[in-house]
Amino acid sequence: MTEPIVFLPGYLCDQRLFYAQAYDLARDHIVIQAPLIGERCEEMASSLLPHLPRRVTLVGASLGGIVALEILRRAPDRVARICLISADALPDAPNVSADREPQIIQCRTGRLDEAVAAALPAEALAPGPARPNALEFFQDMARSLGPRGFEVHTRALQRRRDHQSSLYRAQCPVQVIAGAHDTVITPKRQEFLAGLAPNGAFTLLDTAGHLPTLEDPQAVTAILRSWLKPKARAA
Repeated sequence: MTEPIVFLPGYLCDQRLFYAQAYDLARDHIVIQAPLIGERCEEMASSLLPHLPRRVTLVGASLGGIVALEILRRAPDRVARICLISADALPDAPNVSADREPQIIQCRTGRLDEAVAAALPAEALAPGPARPNALEFFQDMARSLGPRGFEVHTRALQRRRDHQSSLYRAQCPVQVIAGAHDTVITPKRQEFLAGLAPNGAFTLLDTAGHLPTLEDPQAVTAILRSWLKPKARAA
């Protein structure tokens, strides 16, 4: 039994993003599905910290990964290990931040589905039979958050801090999982981030893009199970 696993959902997602992984890992781990509450990543981390167990394993996707890094920055002694899935530790580039503004306007004018499609185009997922279902699942989660949730999550991404130093200073194991077809946060960028951590590891899934937990849930679960196994001590 390792420390409790805290799943932090991604941009425009809720706890359903980790349904397959949480269901499987709950057989022999304490699993916590944590919401993202607040206007900024810092507020989301602040709202969670008082309610988390003393030591935790953090698994965050996309926006949830940024919040996980913020928790690591604030309370490194409370993080036993951290897994980032399709996440970025760098701040929004000016051109990317600017491209988000039309999406926010679409939301405010009743065109949420158009904004969601622009935020995550189909091409950001791996081609094949899993793509339509994963995309529809993502869109359904985004609709559940609604226009207000869309704007809050988007502003949080625009205002996020640079967490390269958080990774560089991390003393815990850091696992980064990327989809080979991700065009939102490229695998090259994610591999670079894994390399910043002293105990970083990088895994690339050829079967996924930006939503690995939905596109190839069994593969992500297998990676997490292997990563969570206690390492044998040298004699």
